[in-house]
Amino acid sequence: MRSGSGPRHARRPVSSTLRAVYLPRTADAAAFAMTTYGIPLLVLATTHSAALTGLAFALEWIPRLSAFALAGAMVDRYGTTRVLRYASVARALVALAAALALPAHSTGPGATATVMVLAAVTGVLTEFSYIAAETAGAAASREAGDGAHRVQTVLLGIDQVATLAGPALAALLLQHTGAFGMLATLACFSLAAAVLAPRRLHQPAEEPASVMTGLRAGWETLRSLPALAWLVTGMTLASLGVGLMQAAAPVIVVQQLGHSSASVGLIWSAAALASLLAIAVCRRAIDRYGLWAVGATSAALVAGAGLAVAAAHTYTAYLILIAVLMAGEGGMSVVLRTLRSHLIPPDVFGATLGLTILIFLLPFPLAGLLVALTPAPALTSVATACAVIQALGLTLTFARLRTLPGPHTAKKGRRSGAALCG
Repeated sequence: MRSGSGPRHARRPVSSTLRAVYLPRTADAAAFAMTTYGIPLLVLATTHSAALTGLAFALEWIPRLSAFALAGAMVDRYGTTRVLRYASVARALVALAAALALPAHSTGPGATATVMVLAAVTGVLTEFSYIAAETAGAAASREAGDGAHRVQTVLLGIDQVATLAGPALAALLLQHTGAFGMLATLACFSLAAAVLAPRRLHQPAEEPASVMTGLRAGWETLRSLPALAWLVTGMTLASLGVGLMQAAAPVIVVQQLGHSSASVGLIWSAAALASLLAIAVCRRAIDRYGLWAVGATSAALVAGAGLAVAAAHTYTAYLILIAVLMAGEGGMSVVLRTLRSHLIPPDVFGATLGLTILIFLLPFPLAGLLVALTPAPALTSVATACAVIQALGLTLTFARLRTLPGPHTAKKGRRSGAALCG
């Protein structure tokens, strides 16, 4: 497949989409899942502290947010291949260094400092590799024209399969092989992403844009696309509930419900399976009913499950409701990624992508701080409040999207307003 036009990071030599996009995405998604879900488990296993687990979750996400704008600018400037390779190799080295350091400091301040630094550094590097992989996927979506949502469902499917296997694998490795086995496996996935990154010719820009210039370009682009701006706003509010569930899960499952760390991984694996099934359904549903109908239905699932999970008192109920919530979130992600790939101009895609993800993920460090500062018995009340905010935000978002004109694109073969409103 060849892309003869578009930005530097969108051009690919003759190679299949499988080799150029899907295989690197698979390796990076596996590392992403193990980092996101495995590191908090490692912190809890090392420190035995709910507050430090929540704090580590915040430390994992705060640097990630600061890295998005820089990552988008770096991808636009240097291309996806270089950014993906360098970030993946660096993440592997950091994971291996921590794996070697932890056995010598299995408990105490040294171990605590190690896992906290690990959470922060891997968070930053993971977002660099993610932006690079996501930009390559968006280029493939643009080339697919009306089939963009099909490419996005494959990419989301890869992410969800990684989320299906990653948390369970991380939890099992941590339980049976300790920190060394889990971190060594994370390093292997990171190195695989670096090796699989396709070779692409890159010509450096004569006047490379600064990070602030990229942020301004991304902001102006987002402001000019009201449908995308509303969807990002609604999903940002929804992220508060999802982030709280992710940050609180180790505490709730291990300390309140009395299950093992492997049971935490099982919850997220079940959630990924439900999300994967939802993505497969959305692929056909969008063809028939349009983006708005699929997005609104997915939002209703997220809102309902979010309100119910806050009141769950058994492990089985908690697992099922989290799975339903993440299935709805997967459906909304298909809608978001399809609109994003259609609407954002290729020459500012990296910068705008970085900004939209930055906004979308702002609630995650807040969720970690809430867990760190909230006594365990009061987590249910905090989760209920976040679920109410999530439900109100999604209701307002899709009510507003119903009245907006659909996304109008200039390229022939792309869908017009019917794609959004059905």
